[in-house]
Amino acid sequence: MASTATDPKVAALAAARSLNPHPEKVVDEVFLASPFCDARDLVQVKYEMVRRVRVDKVPVARAARAFGYCRQAFYEIAAVLDAGGPGALVPGKPGPKGPTKLTAPVMDRIEDWRAAEPGLSAGKLAAMVSAEFGFTVHPRSVERALARRREPQSDPDEGLIARTDPRRR
Repeated sequence: MASTATDPKVAALAAARSLNPHPEKVVDEVFLASPFCDARDLVQVKYEMVRRVRVDKVPVARAARAFGYCRQAFYEIAAVLDAGGPGALVPGKPGPKGPTKLTAPVMDRIEDWRAAEPGLSAGKLAAMVSAEFGFTVHPRSVERALARRREPQSDPDEGLIARTDPRRR
């Protein structure tokens, strides 16, 4: 096996967030005997685990153990696969998924204040948020949140096309 430092497949899997952190836990003989299967590919490991249960009729506990998971994880992985297909097996991006302070209800209230008094500064709005909601927020965060609200909501795929289409530069 090639060194992980120079192996382009390992680099590609890591970039796609689908590098299995524990490929050594995969001990399924059928999986390891196949030249196509790679224990380093997390999506492939999860998919093949579910396939072994559903197609090859291997008991859930045995298949989960052979692929380095517990039974509960098997059922969670199977549900994700059923709901979203193989692409859903790729782990999501780590980190927060949305605002923690300037949520939609807080931003709605800020918009109400601005509608009643258009000249309010971000600093004054931040102070009003602190007084009404009981947490502090930086004025610049208020400005950025307001700017995001003013931006037209577009299709996420449209942004990809705009970035990759050479005519749109």
